[in-house]
Amino acid sequence: MTTKRVLAIAAHPDDIEFLMSGTMLRLKEAGYELHYFNVANGCCGSMIHDRATTAAIRLKEAQCSAERMGAHFHPPIADDLDIFYERRLLAKVASVVRDVAPNIVLTHSPSDYMEDHMNTCRLAVTAAFVRGMPNFPVDPPRRAVNQPVTLYHAQPYYNHDPLGTLVKPQIYVDVTDLQEQKKELLCCHASQRDWLDQTQGQDSYVQTMQRLDEQVGHMSGVFAYAEGWRRHLHVGLCQEFDDPLRVSLESCICVSCG
Repeated sequence: MTTKRVLAIAAHPDDIEFLMSGTMLRLKEAGYELHYFNVANGCCGSMIHDRATTAAIRLKEAQCSAERMGAHFHPPIADDLDIFYERRLLAKVASVVRDVAPNIVLTHSPSDYMEDHMNTCRLAVTAAFVRGMPNFPVDPPRRAVNQPVTLYHAQPYYNHDPLGTLVKPQIYVDVTDLQEQKKELLCCHASQRDWLDQTQGQDSYVQTMQRLDEQVGHMSGVFAYAEGWRRHLHVGLCQEFDDPLRVSLESCICVSCG
């Protein structure tokens, strides 16, 4: 039997845990092999440590979370706020996509509160698009793959776009009974609790995650806690009606009628 794979491509250590980890755990239950990839190393996420020390701390935290999730870990390739939509980084992200040959890619919303998230999204989309183009060189070099891939966008952080408009998902994944596991994964990123309280005024790292999941659950009208997804247009990626997230998680999703 061919192994089904999901690749989560996020900007920073802890973004996967906030926005995607429940869905990844659901896909693991459905038989998917998990792959965990943060583009940036988290080096700016401290008020007390220098960049190198902070990046080293956050690397260990991310590796711990990936291990607990049962995911293959792919190391970061950029510093915080150095994620730009440019050829060098695209070649590196595309190399990871070819290496994994995923059936599903999970990534950020195209419109989010910060540029690192949005640029990661753009890199992920194009990397998936060029996975089968042998004339596009990747770094490190890897052969092109023809595996169809369906790409889904997570909710923007705080469930609103940068202009404050509420973003409603197309697909809601029930993560109610996964809240404790999500909390454990997020708590692997211990260095970020005080940092976010000091810089973004969050009252509690874990409570913020749960509050956002609760908001998405409320939007679903069905689940107490949920993660939300929008499917990227199929062109250049997969067949028109391919929707493996919906098919694989049929028993624990609901779909927007809007």
